Amino acid sequence: MLIIGIDDAGRGPLIGSMFLAGVLLNKKDETYLKTEGVKDSKLLPHSQRIKLSNIIKDQCIKYKIVSSSPREIDHSISSGINLNTLEALKAAEIINSLVLGRKEKIQIIVDCPSVNTSAWKNLLLNYIKDSDKIELICEHKADLNYASVSAASILAKVAREDSVSELKKQFGDIGSGYPSDPNTKEFLRKHGHRLADSGIFRKSWQTWKSLFPEQGQKTLGDF
Repeated sequence: MLIIGIDDAGRGPLIGSMFLAGVLLNKKDETYLKTEGVKDSKLLPHSQRIKLSNIIKDQCIKYKIVSSSPREIDHSISSGINLNTLEALKAAEIINSLVLGRKEKIQIIVDCPSVNTSAWKNLLLNYIKDSDKIELICEHKADLNYASVSAASILAKVAREDSVSELKKQFGDIGSGYPSDPNTKEFLRKHGHRLADSGIFRKSWQTWKSLFPEQGQKTLGDF
């Protein structure tokens, strides 16, 4: 039996892209990946994630990683496409690519980003080309409960961290990119206005709107 696990990383930051990864495996490969230590990426140090990402890529039949830049996220939201819908579109892109040319039925397990799993599952099905060839499962905490989704979470997280490292090389210490991070706050305080057109910020996020409204820059007093 073939399985595809899908998970995201970087859904919530103010700085940087969102990543989704999908991993196509044989059922027996899940057991092997568990013995190698594959589990939810949030439970692993980054050095272990890097090591496991190489094992996953070598062991799986195929994998695919896609991203949504801050500009793409902002454009989608301004066009009436919320983040849940954008994530469904990206998950479908992964599924359509990994399923292409396969004749056997494939079980697909997605870590659901929406509080309403059934509604999001139906949304995702709208974008899948060969839905009759798949069995789709959308669950919360799937990255904890399924090795295939854990594997996808590791690939997505490593891609996100690599991207953040590149941003740091280019722009300096941006922190984690999350607005709760003191280093990210300091980066915004010093450089947000100057780098407003750099494409690294999600300007549709309320944090950005509060800091830099159209009328002019606001201080970080109540940030």
